Amino acid sequence: MPIDAAMALAAEPRSREISWTRKDVLLYHLGIGAGVPATDPDELRYTLESRLHVLPSFATVAGAGSPGVISGLSMPGIDVDLARVLHGGQTLTLYRPLPAEGTATATGRITAAYDKGTAAVLVMRTEVADTEGPLWTDDAQIFVRGEGGWGGDRGPSARPEPPAGDADRVVERRLREDQALLYRLSGDWNPLHADPEFAELAGFERPVLHGLCTYGVTLKAVVDTLLGGDVSRVRSYATRFAGIVYPGETLRIRMWASEASVRAAVSAVERDDAPVLVDTIVQHS
Repeated sequence: MPIDAAMALAAEPRSREISWTRKDVLLYHLGIGAGVPATDPDELRYTLESRLHVLPSFATVAGAGSPGVISGLSMPGIDVDLARVLHGGQTLTLYRPLPAEGTATATGRITAAYDKGTAAVLVMRTEVADTEGPLWTDDAQIFVRGEGGWGGDRGPSARPEPPAGDADRVVERRLREDQALLYRLSGDWNPLHADPEFAELAGFERPVLHGLCTYGVTLKAVVDTLLGGDVSRVRSYATRFAGIVYPGETLRIRMWASEASVRAAVSAVERDDAPVLVDTIVQHS
């Protein structure tokens, strides 16, 4: 069986050293669409090294190593076809603001393996700390088509209630035609996002945008629109990937604000507001 859930869950955590520089942060910010307009003081917080503030979602690519999905697929007990893999969701918890440069230890392990019958869902947790203590924890939910059916736990099914009423703010973000090609330079080399032949093999008409790119675009919109551009206010950020995005499309980001959180829903404008991100919550101070 390609997925041996017991082996994956019993495997020893894997630790590695990661490091990043201001250049890595700048490249990530450009990869999620920062810098438009190029001379806007609010954008220069993301694109000019002398004023650099690190968007917390940079944690998902810090160190330019394998993102959570790819790391999870290399764990013991897991041997699956990359063309059947989708990123199902992402949760990020921050313990303090991310430094613009740093070295840290990242420790990863599979914390859950769910049997959905026709698919499997794996949860890859990565905990990152430096000499001053914990920096962040991220959980990547990995959806593997055709790999369920071993009789395991189906996992949680409850979902947050959708936001009520009209959104407090709605913004649109137009993506570049080469957005995926730029974003992948931060470390996610999955050919699904660049190679038309591989994308077709995976069942898509053309390469799709990384879910974590949309994740970053959305967090930046929330921070800039409702948190006064203050990246240090973000405490956690969770979402479920509900649909694909093609480079060149426009994202419509709806936001509902409360005292300590922002709910968001993201859709693709050109495809009749097809859902892209759902169950999206940013907890903040």
